Parts: sequence; C-alpha cells; structure tokens
Amino acid sequence: MEIQRDSYLEQLKIRKDNGMIKIITGIRRCGKSFLLFVLFKKYLLETGIEQDHIIEIALDGIENEELRDPKKCYEYIKASVKDNKKYYLLLDEVQFMPRFEEVLNSLLRMDNIDVYVTGSNSKFLSSDIVTEFRGRGDEIRIYPLSFAEFYSVYDGEYDDAWNDYMIYGGLPQVVQFSDERQKAEYLKNIFTNVYLKDVVERNRIQNVDEIGTLVDVLASAIGAPSNPTKIANTFATESGSTYTNKTISNHIDYLAEAFLISKANRYDIKGRKYIGANLKYYFVDLGLRNARLNFRQQEPTHIMENIVYNELLVRGYNVDVGIVEIMEKNSEGKRIHKQLEVDFVVNQGSQRYYIQVAYDMTSEEKQKQEFHSFRNIADSFKKIVIVNGTAKPWRNEEGFVIMGMKYFLLNNDSLAF
Repeated sequence: MEIQRDSYLEQLKIRKDNGMIKIITGIRRCGKSFLLFVLFKKYLLETGIEQDHIIEIALDGIENEELRDPKKCYEYIKASVKDNKKYYLLLDEVQFMPRFEEVLNSLLRMDNIDVYVTGSNSKFLSSDIVTEFRGRGDEIRIYPLSFAEFYSVYDGEYDDAWNDYMIYGGLPQVVQFSDERQKAEYLKNIFTNVYLKDVVERNRIQNVDEIGTLVDVLASAIGAPSNPTKIANTFATESGSTYTNKTISNHIDYLAEAFLISKANRYDIKGRKYIGANLKYYFVDLGLRNARLNFRQQEPTHIMENIVYNELLVRGYNVDVGIVEIMEKNSEGKRIHKQLEVDFVVNQGSQRYYIQVAYDMTSEEKQKQEFHSFRNIADSFKKIVIVNGTAKPWRNEEGFVIMGMKYFLLNNDSLAF
C-alpha cells in the first residue's frame, strides 16, 4: 500500500538544491524513510535525474555495515561522484554511523551534491539536531498520518474510519493491519520497546518505572492543564514517591524532544503575554497514547481536541492554549476575577484563529459555554467551533463559525471558510 504524503513531498521539492542538509525528523515509524526512498526518489527520476546520480545508503542494512565507518562512508560517497553534474545523497538511519555530523559537514563543501538524511534513534530525533550542522541544516518535520492521509487509503466509510483513527491513530504500519488485536499489540509493543527505550537510553534514566508512570499520567490528562509541581505532588500523595518536580520537568522535556508529546503554552489573549504555569500536553499519535492506557480511557472530547491540535501543527500553524481574564459577579453579587479558556489560539504569519473543540453542541448550555470565551475577546479575528460529525460549516448570528470535524479534517483550507 502506497500512502501519498504530498505536503511533505512538496516541502522536499522546494528545498531541492538549496545548499543545505535536508534533515527529515519525526517520531519513529512515521514514514520518514518511505518519503525519502520511495516518494522523493520517484520524483527525482521523473524530473530527469539519472539513477546513477542518486546515491542511496541505508545504514541499518547488513550490506552497508562497512559504510558505518565515517571515513569509509565519506570516501564511498566521494567515489560515487564521477562528474560535475548534480548528485543526490539519500542517507537513511544515519545514527548507525559514529561522528555522522562531521561527515555531513564535510559533504557541504562539495558543490554538486544535495544531501538528505533521516534517522530513527533518540539522538537523531532530538529537536536540537539541526544545530549540529552549523546553521546549514534545513529541517522537515514529519508527523504520523493526518486523518486525510489515513482516510485516503481506508477501505470503508467515514464513520468507521473516524472511529478507527480515534482509537488506533495514524502510524503508517497500523493502517496495514486489518485485525484490531494486531493493531493494539503492535502499538503497545513499540511504545515500550522502541519509543520509551530510546528516551531512557539516550538520557541515561535510571528509574524506568518513574518515567513510565509519568507517561501514563500525561496520557490520562491530555488536554488538561498541568505542571511538574502538580504531578510531583500527586506522586508524593498517592505513592510516597520522591519523584521531584525538577526531574519530572526534565523527563517531560525528554519526551517532547523525542516527539512523543507536544507542549501547548498558555496565552493571555487580553494581556497579550504567555503564562508560564499549567501547560497542556498532547500526544503526537493517539494510537500510542491509547495503547499506553490499554485502550481504557476513550474520552471523545479530549481525543478530538488532541486530533485537532495535531492537525493544526501538520498544517504549519503555531498553536497555543488561550486564556481570557474577565470580571463576573458571583452568587453573592461580588465581582470576582475569572479565567475562561479558548482551546486553541492559532497563528500563522498575520493570520489568527480562535478555536473551540466540542463533541456536542446541541444543548443551549453547551453553546453558552463554548461561546462565552469568544464573546469576551474584543478583536475581530475569526472564531471557530469544531464539533463532532459531518456538518458543513455555517455562521451563527454572532459571526462565529461552526463546522463539523469531517469538513475540518478533509479540507486543508477549512479555517478560511
């Protein structure tokens, strides 16, 4: 099954021959190698690049074991360049080669070679890898399948596809499985033996049980404001643990660096400033999150929120959690400060959108709750509520846009309605 990744392929196309090392990053098993060795190579051949001017090296293959030696690999690449025409180096699993940064920096001195690399260990997945190339690294971030990509190869109707995506996520390999038990076992296995193992080994974590429990806590609390101190207090109260807030903060950073989770900062809309405490955490893939919890906690509202957050990142937006400070009278008639939440404040250049995610908007009470924050934002940026289902977008009398999840996910320009 060949799944098209058009948006990522386009990013590679526009970066072609830009004089920088194209670094394809993202969580393991999200399709980086397929993008490079199948889709991008096909594009190169179709544009007239000769086969012998594409140098392919998969360092995890036993046939390339000798090329894991940095000097031998560098000499092999140099020897493969036989004329002054442009060559394209596709280098996969580069972490198998010690001192790979030196090799790649040396290749930058060759004018007629365009370099593309991927890697799949926690060292390479670290978000600081681009800095290893002295400002000459150009990162392309890859995510698991968006719902549109998933749906494009799904054998079934929208409702079934949506239910499967909410439960098992969008890792490309999972889409290949038809048996639910196989999907579940695969996700549980790779979380423990691939993702968590990478984080533990890279950061030399001694207490594996602690970070495992932390992952469970974060998985249980997607979309809920939290912070390391609050989590540490929970550990101390429930288990007498001495898992300190500093250690928890470090471990959360490690998980984020490996692209397992994302942090959403809280932004004071009226005050126009960031609020440091109580971030929100989302999982890059819901299948992994659900597998970690043995598929027990299936709260549709929080899962929907996580999916919307991921989709916005895939589309290249900067996404924060919004806070609106207001004054209201309490039951005793006294004026009190109150914080209202906007699920997402979405920015891209001069564009901004305010977005609420709601599973159900049928009751007046729910509509009041979702619209209350919007009514207290004075600016004129578009305000959108995304609801579960297939409803086409429409505007209410206050100018707020309400759209179904199907329309939002399957229309790349849906926010422009």
